[in-house]
This record gives sequence, C-alpha cells and structure tokens, in this order.
Amino acid sequence: MQAEICVNPAVSLIGAQQNELLRALSREELISLFEHLELVPLAAGKHLFDFGEKMDYAYFPTNAIVSLQFVTEDGGASEIAVVGREGVVGVSMYETERANCSAVVQSAGYGYRIKGAVLRTAFFGGGALAQQLMRHTSALFAQLAQTVAGVRHGSIEQRLCRWLLERLDRSQSNELKVTQEMIANMLGVRRESITCCAGKLQEEGLIEYRRGTVVVLDRGAMEQRAGGCYVAA
Repeated sequence: MQAEICVNPAVSLIGAQQNELLRALSREELISLFEHLELVPLAAGKHLFDFGEKMDYAYFPTNAIVSLQFVTEDGGASEIAVVGREGVVGVSMYETERANCSAVVQSAGYGYRIKGAVLRTAFFGGGALAQQLMRHTSALFAQLAQTVAGVRHGSIEQRLCRWLLERLDRSQSNELKVTQEMIANMLGVRRESITCCAGKLQEEGLIEYRRGTVVVLDRGAMEQRAGGCYVAA
C-alpha cells in the first residue's frame, strides 16, 4: 500500500503554482516543500522584515506585491525593487545573515511562507529550486541597476510610468490601488511633481486617476513614455 503524503490542507499544487517561481519546480520538488509551506495573508503596509533584522521566513507572493525599500537615517524610504508573483523575498543564504533593506507589502493579497533554514537546506540540495532562486536574484540585481539608472538619467514622467508598469506586471487587472503620496515617497520626489505628471498622462488618455486608484488605459503608450527606464518583468 502506498504511503499517504501528509500536507498542510491550505497548500495545493494549484495554489502554490500561482507563484511563478514555485510553478517552475517539478511536481515532486514542489510536493517535497508542502509540509514546510504556509499560506498567509499579506496586508497592505505589513513589514515582512526591516533593515538589519534576521529574516526568519522567506515569502512567495501569489497576488500580493512587496516593495523592497532602502531606509535612510532620518526615516525616509526609497524603493529599490518590487516583487510579486514572479519571485520571493527574504531569502537568506547563511544563518546569521541580516536584511539589507526593508520589505513592505504594498498591495494586499496572499503568499506562501517558508522558514529560512528549510529553504537554505533545499537550496544547497541543488535542483530546480536552487536554479530558480539564483535566477531570481540575478533579476533583482538587474531591477536594482535599472532603478539606479532611472534616478540618474530618467525624467520624473519616465520613472512614474515605469513604477506603474512594474505594478501592472504583477497585478491581476489594470487597476492599481495607489496614492500620489505613496508614489512620490517611493520615487523620492515631491508630490506636486507626481500630481503634474499624472494629470498630463490622464489628459492624454494613458491613465485614469481617481482618489487612491490608477487605471492604466493604454499600456503600449505607457511603455513608450517610460523608454529605457522600463524593461518588462
């Protein structure tokens, strides 16, 4: 008689595969993680970890979006990267590793979390998981480089378009729950600058802005406006 596999009832192949990194694993490799995965709600504004903290868990978002932020000594924060259903946040490759940024949930949803020690063991075991984690790390470095280049060479309008497109890539609709104040804080610019750029994009039919909500109406035009500041995720 074949032994039964005891798994967390909240975890299933279909559910876990909503995260693209987990979906890239073989069925057998994913099932081997089931007893260690926990489906958790990720509320907007929740800090998964902050700079300097030990990262006890790694998170694989499904429909949530997480902002990775660099926090200055005076408490200001600038976004350096964003992660959604394509990836993972909180990976630590050695036991004493500390976070080099803060991870804040920007769009509420769900994700699967796993203890960092378990993920490390699985990583050093090789296989598709190790390959996917390294690939994701490489993609994060590329996103960080693009962010730095955008700050140095991009206009505020280009950076705004890129910021919205990055969230659109990780959203299930063309409607984004964001405020101009949030965008300004993450881009490190004055709110009035965002108001001006958003108003211009709305007048030209690229977006529709209502209080706390941005609807992207013309993605192609937004990509053209972003120019070299944006590369699709």
